[in-house]
Amino acid sequence: MQRKLEIPDKNKPYVMAHRGNRAACPENTLTAFQRAFQDGADILETDLHLSKDGKFICIHDATLDRTTDGSGNIADLTSTQIKSVSAFNHMAGFEAERIPFLEETAAVLPKDVALALELKSDRFLEEKVCQQLLAELKNAGVLERTIVLSFSMQRILSVRKVEADMPIGLITMSKISPPKEVDMVGPFFPILWLNPHYIQTAHRRGILVCPLDPTPEPRLKHYLRKGSDAIITDNSAVTCQAVKQLLQENNEK
Repeated sequence: MQRKLEIPDKNKPYVMAHRGNRAACPENTLTAFQRAFQDGADILETDLHLSKDGKFICIHDATLDRTTDGSGNIADLTSTQIKSVSAFNHMAGFEAERIPFLEETAAVLPKDVALALELKSDRFLEEKVCQQLLAELKNAGVLERTIVLSFSMQRILSVRKVEADMPIGLITMSKISPPKEVDMVGPFFPILWLNPHYIQTAHRRGILVCPLDPTPEPRLKHYLRKGSDAIITDNSAVTCQAVKQLLQENNEK
């Protein structure tokens, strides 16, 4: 039976912290992740690249240039070189932050928080890399609460080929109907207005929906009314509080 992304003792919609709380802290750092946990996020979303020496690196871009005081392609740098730069993302007071490895992220993940990994490299088309990823998640004790995501169907299907019941999710900017092959879909939020039955269709197919909208507050009531399963956000503190308030108001009606 296909495993689904379900978080015991937590109600939907789940709040998914996009690169941690990147409004308050430098994105994709352990401090941003821990801030999101404190905020009450149910899912941590982070991005994965591979270093030259084969370490899984939690960073969005393929280069160091935007978010650190270094430069260069992640794929051309060793993990030691990557650890030598500051991941402060031009935010004062965070100069000591470093880019985390996946193993470090998994080590701080609370037991009641799920992990969503966006696969950013075509290295994930390689069977050995997928095997390495799954082994690392299993060894860290987080495999059973992890989902892999990508804009590339091929990358997530490569992981599914190695681990048949691994939950997979497709992020899309253009598909106006939910794909059948996945367990979660992240449609760019205007798609939900272009296709008002999108979420209903996805649910009939057993697919969870998390609109791609990292500043969701103006549309939050719509997402809850339509039955979104998760809400992604750049500011988990604000979104967690807003979701809690709306659910309370709905329960009082």
